Amino acid sequence: MTVVVVGAGPVGVTAALLLARRGVDVLVLDRHPAAYPQPRAVHLDDESLRVLQAAGVAEAFTAVSRPMAGLRLLDGEHRTLAEFPRGDGEHGWPQASMFSQPDLEAVLRDALAAEPRASLRGGVEVLHVEQPGPVRLTVRDRATGAEDVLTADAVLGCDGANSTVRRLIGSWMVDLGPSERWLVVDLAADAPLDVWPGVHQVCDPVRPATFMPIAGDRYRAEFRLGAEESAADLDLPALLGRFGAQGCTVVRRAEYTYAAQVADRWRDRRVLLCGDAAHLTPPFIGQGLGLGLRDVHQLTWKLAAVLDGADDALLDTHQAERAPHATALIRVAVLLGRLMTGGGDRAALARRAALTAVQRLPRLAAFAAASRTPPLRRGPLVRRARFAPGSPVGSLLPQPPVAGVQRLDDLLGPGWAVLTAGGPVPADWPGRRVVLGADVDSPELARWLRGRSVLVRPDRIVAAVQPGTA
Repeated sequence: MTVVVVGAGPVGVTAALLLARRGVDVLVLDRHPAAYPQPRAVHLDDESLRVLQAAGVAEAFTAVSRPMAGLRLLDGEHRTLAEFPRGDGEHGWPQASMFSQPDLEAVLRDALAAEPRASLRGGVEVLHVEQPGPVRLTVRDRATGAEDVLTADAVLGCDGANSTVRRLIGSWMVDLGPSERWLVVDLAADAPLDVWPGVHQVCDPVRPATFMPIAGDRYRAEFRLGAEESAADLDLPALLGRFGAQGCTVVRRAEYTYAAQVADRWRDRRVLLCGDAAHLTPPFIGQGLGLGLRDVHQLTWKLAAVLDGADDALLDTHQAERAPHATALIRVAVLLGRLMTGGGDRAALARRAALTAVQRLPRLAAFAAASRTPPLRRGPLVRRARFAPGSPVGSLLPQPPVAGVQRLDDLLGPGWAVLTAGGPVPADWPGRRVVLGADVDSPELARWLRGRSVLVRPDRIVAAVQPGTA
């Protein structure tokens, strides 16, 4: 069994690690001869760290990242409108972590180099993909121009926003909102800046901006550009000075166009899309990379099962599950962007009043600060009743502290699992049975389980729930 992953960014390399840990041989192809040296993604939530945990690199990631304090919303005068703190999440990791992407890529590539079932070939581009039967890829060495044909049991297109694989399978991006141009400035400071250690979002329709400490000596600032404005028009020292970032060295200065898009088709037989090849999101909720990591976490176990003899129809659940989830989060990002940066003076007054009200309502404030994403829709692998408010089905199983040093995901093992408080378990539920109080001891897990039994998928999504007898 061999899978070719096109794209050696964080999503592609994570996919390769997840597949290799399931006994699949993987070849990763990338058009660049080495890892891209400049920072791009800077944030991951605790759900995403569960994916890195499954790939075996979460601990190494924590060594090159730092927990984020939260989100502070500012008005145009940089006065605080609201603050939403972040702390320890329900998944065993910080709710939000900041990092420099080259550091993450180094962690992932080191793990890939140590994985005997995986290999990386850089400096090649994919020219053509043929099916049915084993997938045949025509590739070209970008240095020599030499072409050859590779065969694989499946191909994952993790090759970014300008995906070649997406184009070759005839998939198109569908707009979910307007695009915006932003100037992104990465900074290095000789000494730690005296700034709040969270994300600052300036909610100003005239000059929306974001500022955040990353990790180590790195910081990032982002400024929206007007329709007729260029990056050269900005007085960058003055803008940075408002955040207390005077005297920093500009490491990178680049203009980005943030889009809100989802691919119309994520699969052509044994060729499937993940990450930015399948969806693009504005940055307002920090879910760009996290969405891609969720894609491969929820796909790789299905693909490994199909390669081991399961029906190919299992791969139909990839788009059916991931596209609505990605679409929902992209729409949230678009909406929050409008709420935080849109309108004029009246909108600014309404924004201040609304945020003041949110902060005075503890439940609403807690919801705004939470890192939980929407549950997956009902389907063959998500057995939720049509109307089941509060049901855990379709959501990620929490990973609270458990007695001993082992994390819950490690205890459950790589396959399906049944977590039970000792109550009834349907006979058709597959997987290892883990009994609360006997195999695992956690007061937090006991409160969450409430006497129930849950069926947990290999990607830690709750597939079904059985009420307890009490």
